[in-house]
Amino acid sequence: MSIVITGATGALGRLVVEELLARVDTDRVAVVVRDKEKAADLAERGVEVRVADYDDRAALSAAFRAGDRVLLISGNEIGRRVAQHTAVLEAAQAAGVAQLAYTGILGGPEADFDLAAEHRATEQAILDSGIPYTFLRNGWYHENYTGNLSTVLEHGAVVGSAGEGRVASAARADYAAAAAVVLTGEGHLNRVYELSGDTAWSLAEYTAELSAQTGKEIAYAQVPAAEHLSVLTGAGVPEGFAAIIVDVDAAIARGRLAGTSGDLARLIGRPTTPVAEAIAAALT
Repeated sequence: MSIVITGATGALGRLVVEELLARVDTDRVAVVVRDKEKAADLAERGVEVRVADYDDRAALSAAFRAGDRVLLISGNEIGRRVAQHTAVLEAAQAAGVAQLAYTGILGGPEADFDLAAEHRATEQAILDSGIPYTFLRNGWYHENYTGNLSTVLEHGAVVGSAGEGRVASAARADYAAAAAVVLTGEGHLNRVYELSGDTAWSLAEYTAELSAQTGKEIAYAQVPAAEHLSVLTGAGVPEGFAAIIVDVDAAIARGRLAGTSGDLARLIGRPTTPVAEAIAAALT
């Protein structure tokens, strides 16, 4: 029996693999990747590398073994993910895996924004399959904001349309640690975890923290949704993805990413990483 991580060379996947290697013997960890070369460093460390693409059903059929515990990290090709996730699910089901953990989105069926639709459909497909599951409904990552600090500092503003809505984000590493816990521990089958940071913050508070840490005046530029979309597309963001970002801000304004269930901190056995700490790390 192996613990298998799909999408293992992505930002979240690599963190999950590192968490696993700190907890279990290397020969218990396997990864499913599209590009074998990108996982060469993991292979050198003794991790089993299985090559398969979410779009390649034939390759996926050989990617899993009976009794495997599998983490399906959601794909990043919005609009194609239900078909891709279903292909992984069917391969895992045919192999007889013991657990299929899935990285969904905070709120599950209650998440009423566009980005959540494919997650809702995937969760339902997993439920219909009868495979023992664990739903890791990840909230927003700090890195969704700290990843573009250079642009924010250049312009002296965070532009958004979330109003006074709050975001209970956490560090990507926090979510990775939670995934490792449910893949290596017991008592997590057929469970749902609403994962988010311990504290929800507003974009105005975020910019105040940025100002404090940088010594520069950073403003929160709250704009109407249409203007937000125009700003994003003007900066080179593809229109389809820009529309998703604006829709997420509308969801934030409705409180959809503000939930603080405490599940994440309980799973990892410590408080979640504060956003101020993530800002400090990004600035260095």
